Amino acid sequence: MIDGRDAGRGGPALQVSGVSVTFGTTRALDDVSIQVQPGSVHALIGGNGSGKSTLIKVLAGVQPADRGGIITLGDRAYPVEAMSPEASHAAGLRFVHQDLGLFNDMTVAENFALYARYPLARGRRISWRALNTLVADVLGRFDIDATPRTLAGDLRPAGRTMVAIARALHDDEAAQRILVLDEPTASLPDHEVELLFDSLRRRARQGQAILFVSHRLREVLSLASRLTILRDGRSIATCDAASTTEQEVIELIAGRAVDKLYSVPASVTGGTPSVIVERLSAGPVSDVSFSVRPGEILGIAGLLGSGRTSLLRALFGDLKTRAGVALVGDRAGPFRSPKQAMAAGVAYVPEDRRGDAAFLDQSVQENLSAAAAARYFRRLWMQQATERRESRRLVDQFMIKTESIASPLDWLSGGNQQKVILARWMQRGPKLLLLDEPTQGVDAVARADIYRLIRRTAANGAAVIIVSSDLEELAHICDRAVVLVRGSLVREVHGDELNPERLYHLIQPAVVGT
Repeated sequence: MIDGRDAGRGGPALQVSGVSVTFGTTRALDDVSIQVQPGSVHALIGGNGSGKSTLIKVLAGVQPADRGGIITLGDRAYPVEAMSPEASHAAGLRFVHQDLGLFNDMTVAENFALYARYPLARGRRISWRALNTLVADVLGRFDIDATPRTLAGDLRPAGRTMVAIARALHDDEAAQRILVLDEPTASLPDHEVELLFDSLRRRARQGQAILFVSHRLREVLSLASRLTILRDGRSIATCDAASTTEQEVIELIAGRAVDKLYSVPASVTGGTPSVIVERLSAGPVSDVSFSVRPGEILGIAGLLGSGRTSLLRALFGDLKTRAGVALVGDRAGPFRSPKQAMAAGVAYVPEDRRGDAAFLDQSVQENLSAAAAARYFRRLWMQQATERRESRRLVDQFMIKTESIASPLDWLSGGNQQKVILARWMQRGPKLLLLDEPTQGVDAVARADIYRLIRRTAANGAAVIIVSSDLEELAHICDRAVVLVRGSLVREVHGDELNPERLYHLIQPAVVGT
């Protein structure tokens, strides 16, 4: 256990001073400092690879830091090189990650019991009566609409996040507790985000200090009172959220002037559709019809489970269809396999890039050529020089940050991994580009780059279909959007009607037909 030194009463709830982390010759963190005041939400933001995750690991005691840094919590100061998970917890730091660590088929009380010490009966058996009483009290104090016997899987997404927060904060062992939230909204739809934020604001008003890590700048600016921006391992600015614009934050993250995050959609007013879907049924999707013109970006809006991903998979030949027709150019579907869809000019970037699209242990070059390997074969021999030359061209064209095309893909940041996967498909010159959550988990600068790449692909004549949980993203990047509710297409929106508020209203099952 580490000994904290008296740092004096008052002042910040959390102060990080001069923290550095060195990996070989690389400075992952370079003299980083940050202050979080009691009763406030302080955002920590930065691009992929900026050092956010490393700093969180240092605070949690799982990443050793260089000597000399100090972490001060309340009135106690701790040398950073002596931090450990046990010391971090004893000092009052509490963490809730994107993976909440909840088991859906267990009750709320059972999930609490897995996390820490709870009332035990004789023989070290859990006293369920005492545990349920304790958890009921915690749920009440945190304003969570659940009981100890509620299954975690039956909670709303925001409710599950609040249960994880309550589980982390409920104990009174630490005099000063700091809540660290690492990308808590990454998988939440917009309406659930606001429910979570209402709870966090209440906690802050009650004196809770919160360090909030997120890529979503609009969320950060709506929730946080102050924000600290990391770039290349350094804390380069701390500013008041109320007096800072999203564009200013993007440019601080990038270290340069960046075009506006959302490009102005192209005007597609005429022309013959290059993609026609008629009465398609697959998975939960039933009797869906729409068309897309060359150069047009069509958004698919819907809640989780509405069939939006199933629709893309069916168009790519990855999900068997029950009925319907899909025409791409002069090729008739629905396609029976991805190979058949690719031959027709269809490209697909799935939502889970790491699980379904990325070859993490293979090189950037191998990932780039995975969807176009045939072009590098001549008389049964792989033309490796041509492959390398083309990979370097794609790295430049798609603004991919990597030390080398020989680097494993897993070494790249999330945003650059996504650019590799986009480049893999866009180099084929697709007639139809299917994108499922194309900017999920990427920083603002990479997001701006990805939007430009999507728009450029559309300008080259591709029809683009985007699925996104970010309704503001759909409203700004798409020319039109269609709304899926319980597998049915209930509305097409465009023009002034294409805005986040209207989309949110339309995707709710209760308003079908309004």
